[in-house]
Amino acid sequence: MRIFVYEFVTGGGRAGQPVPRTLAREGVAMRTALLEDLSAIGNHEIVAMTDVRFARPAPRGVAMVPIAEGGQGTIDALVAASDAVWLVAPETDRCLERLAARVERSGKILLGPGAAAIRIAADKSRLPRRLARIGIGHPETTVLAPGVNARIAARRIGYPVVVKPARGAGCDGVGLARHARELGAAIVAAHHANGTNSLVMQRYVRGLAASVSLLADGHRAVALAVNAQRVTPGPAFVYRGGVTPLEHPFAAAAADAATSACAAIPGLRGYVGVDLVLTDAGPVVIEVNPRLTLAYLGIRAVLDENVAALALAACDGRLPSPIVPQRRARFTAAGQVVHG
Repeated sequence: MRIFVYEFVTGGGRAGQPVPRTLAREGVAMRTALLEDLSAIGNHEIVAMTDVRFARPAPRGVAMVPIAEGGQGTIDALVAASDAVWLVAPETDRCLERLAARVERSGKILLGPGAAAIRIAADKSRLPRRLARIGIGHPETTVLAPGVNARIAARRIGYPVVVKPARGAGCDGVGLARHARELGAAIVAAHHANGTNSLVMQRYVRGLAASVSLLADGHRAVALAVNAQRVTPGPAFVYRGGVTPLEHPFAAAAADAATSACAAIPGLRGYVGVDLVLTDAGPVVIEVNPRLTLAYLGIRAVLDENVAALALAACDGRLPSPIVPQRRARFTAAGQVVHG
């Protein structure tokens, strides 16, 4: 099978634009890890695009296609010449959703969630109701639509509150307002990051930031590992990486909550990440990430199995039995991995 891997940041999605150093490192690290794992399977022909600024030596058997600014035609050509496509892109401004729809229209196999599932998972304004229907804990959320008084909404929810884009990725545009004086700045920052008027406000949940890495087959999901997240809350949240696996009394409950959250979104396939906060009362699901996340770097370091191969099987409807991590690893937002 010929697989086209498109990582948005390093694959030309920001060609001609400045790219923050940390974002570039993260993109290069995820792309490199994924290509290495796909190459190691040995049964596929792998091709990837690279912004000329982020060209790196490719793993054996992987063809790298350099691209400069304005390479949409190159993407379409590589999709047309492939059997399957693996997308790694942010949900911001429907980027991942649009790319998935583009692949679906081509008739090629999409190695990940379809556009409809991405639309549901990425919409933080509607996710709370979907989770509430299956009894999954989620922060109280208000959509800051036109006409909604943000100050009144914040008083009703209770400070501190988190303001974020309704469709965003990672900590980009996510800010904490501890009192009314900080609310305006948080709203402005969220708008600036997302380029849209669609924002949500949520109650800030105190506890341990965590994530769950899962594989899904479109109907069910299996947790690979529960990970600790290093997130610094503030006027601008900062993600610094994490540790996997997480040893915590609520780790199993976190895996169960994440699995249920994935099952509530039809069409999730392949690798999926779920962010949570572990409170004294148990896990609270924050959001569902329908894509490869940075935790992939840690997961592949602690499992003996090839995670990309497991994800391909999941996309084909074959989920693995529960897998036990064999070691611990720490990973940083810059893409570094330390074992032990």
